[in-house]
Amino acid sequence: MNQSWLDAVKWDAGGLVPVVAQEHGSGRVLMVAWMNRDALAATAREGRAVYWSRSRHRLWRKGEESGHAQVVRDIRLDCDGDVVLISVEQIGGIACHTGRHSCFFQQLQDDHWVAVEPVLKSESEIYRKDGK
Repeated sequence: MNQSWLDAVKWDAGGLVPVVAQEHGSGRVLMVAWMNRDALAATAREGRAVYWSRSRHRLWRKGEESGHAQVVRDIRLDCDGDVVLISVEQIGGIACHTGRHSCFFQQLQDDHWVAVEPVLKSESEIYRKDGK
């Protein structure tokens, strides 16, 4: 597969680009993550979101542990070439590791951050340690 399209991306000094995951249909921003060249190529090839985990220092296929994968419907690059936008179908309706639909669940109210979206599934239910 010709991957010259990857050369148009302005990778940061660490070889990463920020990625906004937007829900296909509703347009809601679900999360922001990072991709390196391999992650973006895999995302385009596989049709599912593959990110670069900065904490684990490896590729991370969204949903590999939680089951909450993201099926990619569209991939776009911004006008400066330094941000990627992916339109995704969020499997299971949960994008956030906290068990919420979106990672953007905190709203500024009177100089305080307030959680304004419910937890749909607890972290202990999502990330069971017994392998089930």
